[in-house]
Amino acid sequence: MKRQVSLAEISDGRLYGENDMVRADCQGCKGCFQCCTGMGTSVILDPYDVFRLKQGLGEDLAQLLAKGQAQLNVVDGIILPNLSMAGPGERCAFLTGEGRCGIHGSRPGICRLFPLGRYYENGDFRYFLQTGECREKNRLKVKVGKWLDTPDTERYHGFVCSWHFFLNGLEEQVKGAEDSEPAKRLNLLLLQNFFLTPYDGERDFYQQYQERTERWEHQWEQKNG
Repeated sequence: MKRQVSLAEISDGRLYGENDMVRADCQGCKGCFQCCTGMGTSVILDPYDVFRLKQGLGEDLAQLLAKGQAQLNVVDGIILPNLSMAGPGERCAFLTGEGRCGIHGSRPGICRLFPLGRYYENGDFRYFLQTGECREKNRLKVKVGKWLDTPDTERYHGFVCSWHFFLNGLEEQVKGAEDSEPAKRLNLLLLQNFFLTPYDGERDFYQQYQERTERWEHQWEQKNG
C-alpha cells in the first residue's frame, strides 16, 4: 500500500540499514496495544507472512480466511490478504483478551517493522523511523536487524525487494483496467500461486518462493503467450 506523503512529514529524516541503530524499541509495549487496533486493512500479508503463520499456527491462508482471521482486499489494483480487525475496538483478530499478540512468534512483517517503515528507491530499500505512530516516548535504540526478529536478514531483504517490485509490475499491468478479464485472471493466478497453495512449513521458504516465481512466469506466459 503506497503512502502519498513525503519522508519529511512522517519520519525523523534518516534512512537506516539492517546494521544501523534506531530508536524503535518500545520496551515490551508495557500493556499498550494501540498499533493492534483500528488498522483497517493495512496489515497486508506477503508470501513469507503466510509461510510463517503456517509454521506457527499449522493453518493455511484458506483456513485463516474461513475463520475470519484474514481477509482479501484490493490494494492498488491487486487482490492481497490482510489480517482482520474485528469487534467494537476493531482489534486484531489475534489480539488476546489481555491485549497481547497471540501470534508474536509468527507475526507479519508489517508488525515486526513497526514503528519503522520501508522506503524503496533504485531497486532497493532502506528503513525509516515513523514519527507520531507509536505513543511510547522513551523508546530505546536497537539494531534494525535485531528489531525485525527475522533470521537470515540478507535473504529476507532480497525477498522483500523481489516481492515489492514484482507487485509494482503487476500494478502497472492492471492500471486503468482493474475490472477487465485479464486483470481478474492475473489476480486469481496470483492468489492461487503465492497465497492459497499451501506452503510446506518444514521446507526452506526462499526455495519455495523461487519455485513459485518460476511457476508464475510459466503459467502467465501460457495464458498470455
